[in-house]
Amino acid sequence: MGLFSKLKTNGSGSVEWLIVGLGNPGAKYLRTRHNSGWLTIDNLAAKYKVQVTRSKFKSLCGTAEISGRRCLLMKPTTMMNRSGEAVVEARNFYKIPPERTLIICDDISLDPGRIRIRRKGSDGGQKGLRSIIELNGSEQFPRIKIGVGAKPHPDYDLAAWVTSEFSDREKPAVYQSFVNAVSAIELILDGKTDEAMNRFN
Repeated sequence: MGLFSKLKTNGSGSVEWLIVGLGNPGAKYLRTRHNSGWLTIDNLAAKYKVQVTRSKFKSLCGTAEISGRRCLLMKPTTMMNRSGEAVVEARNFYKIPPERTLIICDDISLDPGRIRIRRKGSDGGQKGLRSIIELNGSEQFPRIKIGVGAKPHPDYDLAAWVTSEFSDREKPAVYQSFVNAVSAIELILDGKTDEAMNRFN
């Protein structure tokens, strides 16, 4: 039985889950490695035919029912290293516990095309996760990490790497990782986190 299978819906029609894709606002960042969380939310929104355009909680927001759960989809419009500001505002407003705050972000330790699902954990050097942990006071939230590949060589500037776009060679695998992440989100919300981890990790 998955970690979240025992969580009940609140029955009020209010938001039950936050699904937050991390990224940076602005056209120059739109399709960069660091915006893999935003791009995953775009894929999720397209599948469920919702617009993530409403400005609230320092984010672009939209609502969708996924796996029987009413969810707020969020693309924080703070810069990456201030992502926690958006998350804590939405969590406090809807009284959402960390266990129902699902974060999607990039991960340089994973090859493009791979994803990794975790129930909780440290920030692993990802500045958006670090901000969320610091401002929310908890590591106990699930996350899906999208592989964006390691720096080409050790001297390569990390900021320049994560704000670069995927190569044409990488794009097919990366697109599939967004599709897989959407499937993982659906499983997690359905209380099947173990199945999601077994399928995609």
